[in-house]
Amino acid sequence: MAGRRGKRADPRGHWFLVAIAALLTTGALLLNGFAHNVVGETHAPPSAGEEHSAELDRVRSGGPVVNASGPGPRSVRPAARTVALTFDDGPDPKWTPRILDVLRRHGVKATFFVVGAHAAEHPELVRRILAEGHELGNHTYTHADLTTTPLWRTRLEMSLTQKVLAGTTGVHTRLARLPYSSSPSAVGGAQLAAMHALGDEGYLVALTDLDSRDWSRPAVDRMVRDTLPRRGRGAVVMFHDAGGDRSRTVAAVDALLDALKKRGYSATTLTKAAGLPSAHTPAGTIERFLGSVLAVAQRVSAAFTGSLGWILSVAGVLTLARLAFFVSLAWVHARRTRRRRPENSPRRRRDRVPVWPAPPAVSVIVPAYNEEAGIEATVRSLVTTDYPGRVEVLVVDDGSSDRTAEIAASLNLPGVRVIRQPNGGKPAALNTGIAHASHDILIMVDGDTVFEPSTIGNLIQPLADPSVGAVSGNTKVGNRRGMIGRWQHIEYVIGFNLDRRAFDLLGCMATVPGAIGAFRRQALLSVGGVSLDTLAEDTDLTMAICRAGWRVVYEERARAWTEAPTSLRQLWRQRYRWCYGTLQAMWKHRGAVLERGPFGRRCLGYLTLFQVILPLLAPVVDIMAVYSVAVADPLPVVAVWAGFVTAQALSGWYALRLDGERASALWVLPLQQFVYRQLMYLVVIQSVATAVLGVRLRWHTVRREGTFNALKNLEDIPGNVEPVFAEAPSKE
Repeated sequence: MAGRRGKRADPRGHWFLVAIAALLTTGALLLNGFAHNVVGETHAPPSAGEEHSAELDRVRSGGPVVNASGPGPRSVRPAARTVALTFDDGPDPKWTPRILDVLRRHGVKATFFVVGAHAAEHPELVRRILAEGHELGNHTYTHADLTTTPLWRTRLEMSLTQKVLAGTTGVHTRLARLPYSSSPSAVGGAQLAAMHALGDEGYLVALTDLDSRDWSRPAVDRMVRDTLPRRGRGAVVMFHDAGGDRSRTVAAVDALLDALKKRGYSATTLTKAAGLPSAHTPAGTIERFLGSVLAVAQRVSAAFTGSLGWILSVAGVLTLARLAFFVSLAWVHARRTRRRRPENSPRRRRDRVPVWPAPPAVSVIVPAYNEEAGIEATVRSLVTTDYPGRVEVLVVDDGSSDRTAEIAASLNLPGVRVIRQPNGGKPAALNTGIAHASHDILIMVDGDTVFEPSTIGNLIQPLADPSVGAVSGNTKVGNRRGMIGRWQHIEYVIGFNLDRRAFDLLGCMATVPGAIGAFRRQALLSVGGVSLDTLAEDTDLTMAICRAGWRVVYEERARAWTEAPTSLRQLWRQRYRWCYGTLQAMWKHRGAVLERGPFGRRCLGYLTLFQVILPLLAPVVDIMAVYSVAVADPLPVVAVWAGFVTAQALSGWYALRLDGERASALWVLPLQQFVYRQLMYLVVIQSVATAVLGVRLRWHTVRREGTFNALKNLEDIPGNVEPVFAEAPSKE
């Protein structure tokens, strides 16, 4: 239809906002993924092996504080009876405060080699460390093994940590410790090269004399014995305040300080123990600002990723629960409808269904705008019905610019009338048909749709119940040979017809499709006919009828074959109109939520959650999946994806079985996840943006290919036409 064309073009600027949102999401995930490549001390330091050189021998025989910036490494040792307590991998919100409490109780200062990512997440702990007189050292940003990283990554790791320290405390540090390092005697060639790189950046590299090896969780007394200096020597002692359960570390530090005091040792920071100037230097204003931004960005990315994980988990559970629930309802619906008997059945009352005393006369309304490609097949299928009652067919030509009206009139078929009117839109054409219809049972059919001979009789049967105001038929895709057609075939069977079975039981039918629907005239008059307020006139009309107190049901045996779009562009235009129109109808009928009865809360709640909110989250699901494959083990992602596809395949198999379709169609389901799914959620994004921006979307006409005109002997359509229509040539 061409009516109601808006003066404003479809919005385009929001795609820029969507792209920015996608980039920010990707950036947050990448920052969080980079930052959380953080691991604790989990293995023993590498062995020095058989490597030998003058430099290595000099480091191995020297002290634990090394300056590797000059032509040859130089080192110093702590003074006699002086212990430098050092803690790696923090800060940790649980264990670092406990370590600080122990140190404060003993009046001892220590050096904390912080991981930059942890410092960004817990800036209050870094500030507490500094405020209580302790010393800070750089332990890289992500606990990267600097013996394996390229020079640019090494510099990046150290620079980011310095920025975080500047942003959280206002200072830089000249101390650094390589992750997975130990005593000077264990230094190998790769570690020496990393130490040179740090030395060139102005760092003093801290090794250790006594390693508690608390990462392997030895007994407390064992750690105390391993970290007690011998013969009055000074020593650098290594513990960890993060990376796992450090309860034994807390106890060992407490016991060690008691033991050191008894033996006349003092414990202090690394630079004081080695007689060096303070490791801290003031940071510049720019560095403080950049550090603050980095720390905030990481905390935001961590919170965003965490909340996103929960949201997506809930969305996944809801999706699977909905699938299982709707399949169960479809099973109940199928059992109920297939065991029903006529009124005079001897079975129990609940199995009885009203029947017409005599076949009622029926008016079929076909609104048509530029439907010359398929109007002949549509009209012929309506006339060649096996329905015994009187059938009137009204073709309402809505100002077509092609030969639609001429073709329909030239058929000279009995009971067919062609009504011409200026273009006013599909709702106006339907209202014209209603006004000219001679009978009280009305069927509405799109101009690209054909009926089976038994469709009319099956479709109007539920209207024998006076409480039923409308009946939804079973819409099926006729041109399904191409990939796009196959995808739509799967969607129609699983996403539309399976859902309608559930909606029938729940009393919240959202849409009687324009392709096939039967109505009681009284129901139409009670809502004022077909409204022109939305682009989804079928959804709007269905909601209005439900709100007026009429029942709307689904009849699986009333099958209509429709011509689906054959290109992505045409599919986009159709679904954009559908989705935008559905949003209009939801907003128009939002008051139903407060009304008595199940329709408003069930229907609008379902549409809001599963057809608006979850599709809006779908791009993030894809970004998260790619992110997880890129930065983590891809097997969990593949397993989750396979699980969802399997669940969809099982429900699809059952839906196809209920509809009498071949299960072989499911082979396209996995491929549907990579093009079709993305197109559908982009349609939702576009539609929501259009609605929010207040743009009046114009009617998008879909070009017809005339699929059903290719059929021979249309008047002899068999009851099960799927093999015929499935083989109709596609013109993609």
